Amino acid sequence: MLLAVTKKEGGEYSHKVIRDVQNKYNYLSTQEKAFMKRLFEGTLERMIELDYCIDCYSKVKVNKMKPVIRNIMRMGVYQILYMDSVPDSAACNESVKLAQAKGFATLKGFVNGVLRTIARNKDAIPYPDEKKDYRKYLSVTYSMPEWIVDLWIGQFGQETTTAMLQGLLQERPVTIRMRTEDEKAVEALLADLEKQGGTLRRHPYLPYAYVIGKTDDLTQLSGFEEGAFVIQDISSMLAVEALGLPKMDNQGTLKILDICAAPGGKSMLAADILNHAGIDYMLEARDISEYKVELMQENFNRCHLNKAKAVAWDALEPDERWLGQADVVIADIPCSGLGVIGRKRDIKYKMTPQAVQDIVELQEKILKVAASYVKKGGKLLFSTCTVNKDENEAHVKWIQDTLKMTPVSLNGTLPGLVHSPTTQQGFVQLIPGMQDTDGFFISVFEK
Repeated sequence: MLLAVTKKEGGEYSHKVIRDVQNKYNYLSTQEKAFMKRLFEGTLERMIELDYCIDCYSKVKVNKMKPVIRNIMRMGVYQILYMDSVPDSAACNESVKLAQAKGFATLKGFVNGVLRTIARNKDAIPYPDEKKDYRKYLSVTYSMPEWIVDLWIGQFGQETTTAMLQGLLQERPVTIRMRTEDEKAVEALLADLEKQGGTLRRHPYLPYAYVIGKTDDLTQLSGFEEGAFVIQDISSMLAVEALGLPKMDNQGTLKILDICAAPGGKSMLAADILNHAGIDYMLEARDISEYKVELMQENFNRCHLNKAKAVAWDALEPDERWLGQADVVIADIPCSGLGVIGRKRDIKYKMTPQAVQDIVELQEKILKVAASYVKKGGKLLFSTCTVNKDENEAHVKWIQDTLKMTPVSLNGTLPGLVHSPTTQQGFVQLIPGMQDTDGFFISVFEK
C-alpha cells in the first residue's frame, strides 16, 4: 500500500488505496483490518519523523534505500514508536520476515540491526533542537514538510502553526447530519451504534450535527438508506449556514447553482434548509466527473430531494443559460487541501509550492465564471478546505476589487463558537487545533 502511495510520480491517493485493499482482503477479521489500516495510515502520517529516526541510526540513508526496504523500515519504526500493542521484538522480527518474503533475504541483517538499534534508543532519539532550529523541530516532530511549516509560520505565526500541526495529528471524527427532528430516528441510530460498540454525541456547533465514534460501515446503520441522515463534515455544514438561506425568500423560486458540488453535501443541506423553511427552489449541482455526478444524483434520490439535480459540467466553462440568473452560487473550489491533511495524509507529500501557485490561478478563473452567474442582489459562497492566505484571504480582496462583489457579515449566520475578528468582514478561517473542525475557509459575497 505504501509503495502505491509514495511513488514519486503517479502515486495513488491513500484513501482509495486503503479502501481497495480492505475490499480485497474483506475476509480478514475486523481486528486484522483495523491493524492494517492503522499501520498504513500511521506510517504515512508520521513518515517524515520515521525517516529522520531511520537516518539517525542507519549508514544507508532512507532516500538511498530500495523502495520496498524503505517502506518496510518505516512500518517497523512506526510500530516501535507508536504501537504499544506490538512488542519491539515482534516489530523487528516481522519486518525481517517481510524483507525476505519480498526477495531481499540479503538485507535481513541490515533491517534487523537498524530496527533493533532504534528500539533500544527510542527514548533517546536526538530530535532537532527546538531552540536552535524551530522550523526543523516542527517539521520532524509533527511530520510536516518544511515548506508548509514555513508557509504557516509566515502567515499565522509560531503559536497558531504549532496548534495547527498538533490538531492535524489528532484523530478527526466522522460527523453526520440528521435530516429529521424525529427523536425516534436518533434513538434508532444510537441503538444501532451501541450494538457495534460505537458512540454518538451532538456536535457543539450545530443542533443537527452529530459526531460518530468507533463504527465500521456507516451506510449499514439504521436510517441511512431511508435518508434520515447523511455523512457530512461539520465544516461543510457551516459553509452552507453562512449563506443565511432561510432569510432569502425572494417571493419566487430561489435558483441555486453549486458549481463544484461533489459529493453533494452542501447542496443537500441547502435543499433541506429551504424545504424546512417552506421556500420554493430549484438546485443544480455540478461536477466535471460523470461518475461523481451519478453518485450525487443517487444521494439526492435516496434523500428524496426532487428539486435538486446533478449535472456534469466543467466549472471553467461559462454557461450562458445561467448568466445573472442565480440567487445563490456555491463555489467550494479546488484547492491545495492543506486543511484536511489530518484525513488525507498523502496531500502533504504530493503538494508543492508550484502546484499551489497553479491552483491559485485556477481558482481565479473559476471564481470569475462563478460570479457571472450571480444575479443582482444574489450571493456567492466561496469556500476551500485549505489553510493558506494566498488561496483564501487574497481572493477575498480580489473578489471585491476585480469582481466588484461586497462581503456579507457572517456574525448573524454562523454560531458564536466559530466567530473571529474577520466574521464581520465576511470570511472566517477555521483552523484545526483551534476549532473543532478541519482547516476550512468560508466567505460570502453579495452582488
